[in-house]
Amino acid sequence: MEPINLTHNGYLVTTDKALMHPADVYQWLSELSYWSQRIPWATFMLGFDNCFAIGVIKDGRQVGFARLITDYATFGYLADVYVEEPHRGLGLSKIMMQELFALNWVKGLRRIMLATQDAHGLYRQVGFTPLAHPERLMEIVRPGIYEKRDS
Repeated sequence: MEPINLTHNGYLVTTDKALMHPADVYQWLSELSYWSQRIPWATFMLGFDNCFAIGVIKDGRQVGFARLITDYATFGYLADVYVEEPHRGLGLSKIMMQELFALNWVKGLRRIMLATQDAHGLYRQVGFTPLAHPERLMEIVRPGIYEKRDS
């Protein structure tokens, strides 16, 4: 799969993990996100290594990221989407979503899901809708799982 590399107003948008800065992504997710605070480094890296990722790089730092957890054939789960505060409002998250959802193999996935607290408008732009049958879905939630792994 040929990586995407494009520039937008001095930012590099890429799907090439060799150009990404996992330590920057880890710092943001583990310290600033509401969903992955205190995630252990090894857990983060296992997820990073086993996903399809797109990122935004500026001046040698990773300032945006999103990953699709997928089997590349039928299903994907969009996760860990962020753009650092000083770089928001420049359309970077929209470009990441447009590039990701324009990929032919992503277009062929039967179902793509996500969970979001506050970015519904962004995701509507690439085709997400509320669940048609929420009663069919179930979940296991383990708050505090990262703290338990540390002990």
